[in-house]
Amino acid sequence: MKQLFTILAMTAAIFTVVFSVLPFSNLAIFPAIASIFFTSMAYYLSKKTGEVKKIIPFIFLLTIISLGLTAYKAIFTKAEVTNMQVLKEKEAESKEKAIDELEDLDLDDINLE
Repeated sequence: MKQLFTILAMTAAIFTVVFSVLPFSNLAIFPAIASIFFTSMAYYLSKKTGEVKKIIPFIFLLTIISLGLTAYKAIFTKAEVTNMQVLKEKEAESKEKAIDELEDLDLDDINLE
């Protein structure tokens, strides 16, 4: 049982690390909660038997560092919207160019029969 919780905690901690460095780092909270739960259970079971492995505190530390990185990214990263006027001008220019190309087509030579 202790091995199962250790493996589940390590898997959840790895997912936490991966999610915390990706752009959608807010999703790292869910595997972090699972990792903390599984690590606590593994620690409790290993403390009960009297042999605490070094991997359990390592998993906990890895999870806490990943949560710190996630919190940092959530606090200090803001989504910036670029200048909308420039985008609207490019869109209008693109529409005009497409209309000009359609008007330049010579459809009189096409035989539809």
